[in-house]
Amino acid sequence: MSDPQFELKKITDTEWVILDHRYGPTDARRTVACVYQLDECEVEVVWLRDLPLTTYYTSPMDVLEDVSRLHLPRRAQRPRPIRHLPPLASTA
Repeated sequence: MSDPQFELKKITDTEWVILDHRYGPTDARRTVACVYQLDECEVEVVWLRDLPLTTYYTSPMDVLEDVSRLHLPRRAQRPRPIRHLPPLASTA
């Protein structure tokens, strides 16, 4: 499910960051979030971007999946209507 644009990188045994590979290694926008293990079944996320996502998840992979899902292209919208015109009258 994860998008190659985003990477979950382990920093310590209980800390991860989510990186956005659209930005270079020295660009501060590259780090999307910091993830901290609270206990066996819960992690807390500190978002470094203004994203409409929650703060608590069950695993770091769940955070990565949510970020990737949020950035998928929107395909569920209705197609734009195409204007239809009557055929031109024949002048033969």
